[in-house]
Amino acid sequence: MLEKTFYKSLLKHSFNIPVKIVFWDGSSVIYGDGTPEVTITFNEKIPMRDITKNASIALGEAYMDKKIEIQGSIQELIESAYESADSFMRSSKFRKFLPKQGHSEKESKNDVQSHYDVGNDFYKLWLDDTLTYSCAYFTDGNHDDLTKAQVDKVHHILKKLDPKPGKTLLDIGCGWGTLMLTAAKEYGLKVTGVTLSEEQYRFVKERIEKEGLQDVAEVKLVDYRELGDQKWDYITSVGMFEHVGKENLGFYFKDIQGCLADDGVALIHGITRQQGGAYNGWINKYIFPGGYVPGLEEMIGHIEENHMQIADIEMLRRHYQRTLEIWDMNFNEHRAQILDMMGERFTRMWDLYLQACAASFESGNIDVIQYLITKGPSGKNLPMTRDYMTK
Repeated sequence: MLEKTFYKSLLKHSFNIPVKIVFWDGSSVIYGDGTPEVTITFNEKIPMRDITKNASIALGEAYMDKKIEIQGSIQELIESAYESADSFMRSSKFRKFLPKQGHSEKESKNDVQSHYDVGNDFYKLWLDDTLTYSCAYFTDGNHDDLTKAQVDKVHHILKKLDPKPGKTLLDIGCGWGTLMLTAAKEYGLKVTGVTLSEEQYRFVKERIEKEGLQDVAEVKLVDYRELGDQKWDYITSVGMFEHVGKENLGFYFKDIQGCLADDGVALIHGITRQQGGAYNGWINKYIFPGGYVPGLEEMIGHIEENHMQIADIEMLRRHYQRTLEIWDMNFNEHRAQILDMMGERFTRMWDLYLQACAASFESGNIDVIQYLITKGPSGKNLPMTRDYMTK
């Protein structure tokens, strides 16, 4: 009885859409007016102490283990929870006891490999043809296909640098190499990519050799903190700073400043919260160990502290929401194959992750922002207006 009272108190004001709750004893309640859009079924009780300790971990694990079933859109359910002012997801009393994090070079390598070295065959099932695992850029609203949108994102980033042929580019966290190799082949740059993922490193190295780009492209399996004194004219870093941790964010920008040539230009692209930095216990435990989403003010402060200036900022929140929705659609189109490869618990975990992230972007809980920064006066060697970015 006590548990049910607790659950009713927890869930009563947590959604801004009508939701049906079915308890472990078969009884049910509907919160909100109208026909329920989502039904949450508790197949068994989740201990109150687990939820009060860390609600995201407790409920995420319960879904992974089929202690909770959800009929309807998980994205819609979580988005409604973020939108509800009285939701437990916005209550400070449920945001505590986060997993401890470390970001030494060894820990960072382990964190990256635990996520990206799941296997290229897994990612090939639901990413686009370019194997780009970051926010796409939809130039035609929601009508672009994902491969086109990812290619357009790469060009959008590179155009912002106003790159000149023959100059050098460093891509920190190069992924499967699409950005760095596009810069080499289509913009005439000499490129270096760095990654901590052995799977990505081998893939990019093979691409360089297969395409005969050895004279203009190289990839290194190395921590960006170990690059030494070499300087590059341009730096890109996409979806990287979320991995470095709150305590290392200032050092990350210090290293960017150190690797950037005088009057050089960098485009830093990543997830940022406009409301301030945040962790998510479940995502940190199961998806991105060591992950931290910094706040906008925090990011700007570190850029300024490291003697760089901002030339341009662009918010791409809606683009990442759409990217994640397509990823999840692709994921579920291959769900049977993923089940065979990875098992049911992993499959439920990733489906939850993709939909939860889409909901978080949809609600404005998180954003993705591109920071165009310069080592020297802002935009010193860039065109006077933003028109050049879209030509």
